[in-house]
Amino acid sequence: MSTLRKLLVTAAATAALTIGAVQAHAQDNVRIALVVKALGIGFFEAANEGAQEAAEELGNVEIIYTGPTDTTAEGQIEVINSLIAQNVDAIAVSANDTDALVPTLKRAMDRGITVISWDSGVAPEGRQMNLNPSSNQLIGEMCVKMAAEHLPEGDGEVAILSASATHTNQNNWIAEMKKVLPDYPGVNLVTTVYGDDLADKSYREAQGLIQSYPDLKAIIAPTSVGIVAAAQAVTDAGKAGEINVTGLGLPSEMAGHVESGASKSFAIWNPIDLGYAATMIAYNLATDQATAEPGAEIPMGRVGTVTLDENNEGAMAEPFVYDASNIDKFKDIF
Repeated sequence: MSTLRKLLVTAAATAALTIGAVQAHAQDNVRIALVVKALGIGFFEAANEGAQEAAEELGNVEIIYTGPTDTTAEGQIEVINSLIAQNVDAIAVSANDTDALVPTLKRAMDRGITVISWDSGVAPEGRQMNLNPSSNQLIGEMCVKMAAEHLPEGDGEVAILSASATHTNQNNWIAEMKKVLPDYPGVNLVTTVYGDDLADKSYREAQGLIQSYPDLKAIIAPTSVGIVAAAQAVTDAGKAGEINVTGLGLPSEMAGHVESGASKSFAIWNPIDLGYAATMIAYNLATDQATAEPGAEIPMGRVGTVTLDENNEGAMAEPFVYDASNIDKFKDIF
């Protein structure tokens, strides 16, 4: 074989290997870990449905749905360390603590892993961006408005049953609730208690509210676990129709409580859309199709786009109110 022919054959072989490597890389799955506050919570299971929908639509995405068994930062840190060891492409986390996860997530980003937070945010130094399900202001205002609308004669005692005292989103929403209280002079906020997003503890906390405040007229629970537990506690106490339970919940879990009168209305965004949007964002950042920076508009597939503010945060959509007039349309969806 002549020298020229040898060179041509070698060049062709090298080109074939290069093309094959590029094609193989293009076909590799982008592994996105959806890290939730805790496994076994209906809201996050619905978010996983949306993540799986996005993965199917994108075609080359593998979703790793994971989280601790309880709503602790320590549990999430252990999960995230495992994901770093697996060298996943992206981590999308709903945080149990805004600050505690930062060192671990910084280590993930140092390894080249895309990190975003969603639903419950991480401090800016621990993620590239944060996707709020809605505006904190709108959520806080809506929670107080729903409680005020059903107070007898427009005034009465109201309590808040939150998740954990360290949950970023819960604390932001409660802060916004307190900001608008002057606009509702009839709403007398008596206390805030925490159920740690555990059904049994949330139920006991609601029982405690009913016993400690005999004139209580409403419980605001900005947590899908807490609102169901509070509504059940009100029902078991024979107070359905007397104490209104409102806040954030899933139609599938709250339909019976709306029918019983324990809840006049509640709100939520679509958790399926939230999981879908978080996955789309993580994919676009991990594949360098978008950059997380102030002012950036990042595609979220069928949900639209999210525009980032100066803290690299954005909101997906406004909360939607469910009541007796529309609950039947949604109770079998999520």
